[in-house]
Amino acid sequence: MPDHPFAAHRGRIELLEIDSGNLDHNRLGDPVCRQVAVYLPEGIVASSQSRFPLMVDLAGFTGSGLGHLGWKSFAETLPQRIDRLLDEGLMGPTIVAFPDCFTSLGGNQYVNSSVMGNWSSWLVDDMLPQLVSRFPILPEPAHRAVFGKSSGGYGALMQGMTNGEQWGAVACHSGDMNFQLCYQTDFPRVVLALQQSGGSIKDYLDKLVNRKNVGGHDMSILMMLAMAASYDPDPDSDYGIRLPVTLDTCELIPQRWQNWLAWDPLALIEDEKVQASLSRLNNLYIDCGSRDQYFLMFGARALVKRLQALAINHCYEEFEDNHSAIDYRMDLSLPNLYQSIKASS
Repeated sequence: MPDHPFAAHRGRIELLEIDSGNLDHNRLGDPVCRQVAVYLPEGIVASSQSRFPLMVDLAGFTGSGLGHLGWKSFAETLPQRIDRLLDEGLMGPTIVAFPDCFTSLGGNQYVNSSVMGNWSSWLVDDMLPQLVSRFPILPEPAHRAVFGKSSGGYGALMQGMTNGEQWGAVACHSGDMNFQLCYQTDFPRVVLALQQSGGSIKDYLDKLVNRKNVGGHDMSILMMLAMAASYDPDPDSDYGIRLPVTLDTCELIPQRWQNWLAWDPLALIEDEKVQASLSRLNNLYIDCGSRDQYFLMFGARALVKRLQALAINHCYEEFEDNHSAIDYRMDLSLPNLYQSIKASS
């Protein structure tokens, strides 16, 4: 029969609230005061004189760091996984932060946006200083890692690409890249959904307010609207969102699509500042399933080719699976990250 982890996590979870100007005036009306759950494994106390490395978990689309603490059937919570990795000697004591970065569009790409909020700045300018000041965390950036899967993996990679001086290591599991392959096929479905709801983004979102539930199809539409709000925000349009395609014929609008592509890791890697930022990291870990249903393995392979050509230190692993239910990959990435950020003996 399937194995279920019945034992409760042994450490302690503390909640931190951060009220930030970086999220002021977001067009979604989302709260600016956000929670960060902090897991202190067994033996780590907030008043400790010792200091420990930090890992930050960025949730994927539809998720929140808070959701990674909750019970799941036949699967570990992330605190349970951390306890087991500690028991197996694969990691040492590490403080792990789980920020709630959920938005009313269903998720986050963790970049600065006039519509969604300045989430990249929130992570490094608001969250990190408060974590270091309130918990026994090693203060140097070399002892911090950020990791995530899918949108969270993209967000972690963006931190390495744009804020490499703030981190020692990054792990990107199946992160968004090669936007032409992973996004373009969704535009016809989005346009059709808008047409069936009145023809505009505002009509579609206004009707969702009166729904008793938000189904899987709605979440896929919301995801693309969230991408538009992240990569090409338009404060003058309804809800600040515009698509890079026409709403009648679904044809690409070149300038708007270029605004999206500017955020593609395959474009960003050509920027010398991005290359320098990644080169500051002690460890860049990337993996992706060879059957990823969003075709992200093609983008990962292309990015890794450029990293190799640029002699940027990294580790890439491709595994036989798709995009779903791959939390088990953290059994490899978290120990890998820990070795890069642990204190020198």
